[in-house]
Amino acid sequence: MTQKQPRKTSPLKQVVGGFGLLAGATYPLRSLALLIGTPRLLNYVWIPILLNIVTGIALYTGLLFPGLEGIDELVGALSAWSDNLIANLPTWLGFLTVIDLILGWVLRVVLVIGLFVAIGFLLVQFGGILGAPWYGQLSEQLELLRTGEIAKVEGGPGAALVDIWRAILFEVKKLVLALGVGWTLLLLNFFLPGIGTAIASIGGIALAATTVCLDFLDGPLERRRLRFRAKLRVILRSLPASASFGLVCLTLVSVPILNLLAIPICVASGTLFVCDRVLPHLSAPAPPAK
Repeated sequence: MTQKQPRKTSPLKQVVGGFGLLAGATYPLRSLALLIGTPRLLNYVWIPILLNIVTGIALYTGLLFPGLEGIDELVGALSAWSDNLIANLPTWLGFLTVIDLILGWVLRVVLVIGLFVAIGFLLVQFGGILGAPWYGQLSEQLELLRTGEIAKVEGGPGAALVDIWRAILFEVKKLVLALGVGWTLLLLNFFLPGIGTAIASIGGIALAATTVCLDFLDGPLERRRLRFRAKLRVILRSLPASASFGLVCLTLVSVPILNLLAIPICVASGTLFVCDRVLPHLSAPAPPAK
């Protein structure tokens, strides 16, 4: 009588969520403590930080000041238009001037925050590309330290070309995701003022946090050659921990000066997150039939 072979299942079906909202938010602090307590890992951090400083100076010099000037011009033009509109209204509607002033400052704050987030995203992308060799080694060493082994992809003459092609596809698919969701949110904001604006704001933050998760969880997931959709499923099935992780990392990479140091910490925390919260729930390969 032959033994029935176990049914093979997709490894991602075994990833479970509900790890706790606070758990994901603590990983940057956990990774910082681990880096400080393991000095040899700092060898993979110093050079990326220096590269981030050079990249950050270039980005903030080229984008921050022109961006702030553009925000001033936009808010000034909108204020002038609204002032002219209010001036033609009855005097008993004079209270609208105060509301207009408050809305102008709120708009300015939102635009400035958006500018910082945008520059932080660019810093993550450029810094990640320039520091990729060190980040890759950092992620591998952390996985070895946490799990006792490293997932290695098969080498060969074409391995480097495959890695480059997968990296290009990863960036393209992230861009397609951002454009597709972003365009939908923009339409909601345009056609449904008020409710649509609130939905677009929350959706924009969720999209940004998802993109950050894709970037910082990618090391150990890419070593397992997961497809882009599979990586998205990992994030979704790791909720709510992945949400708090993404929001904390998004905040860290959006704060000027702090983000120059935060990217290596976020890379390390993403690897720890996957090792602790994802890998234990991946299904083991089915044993061979006897």
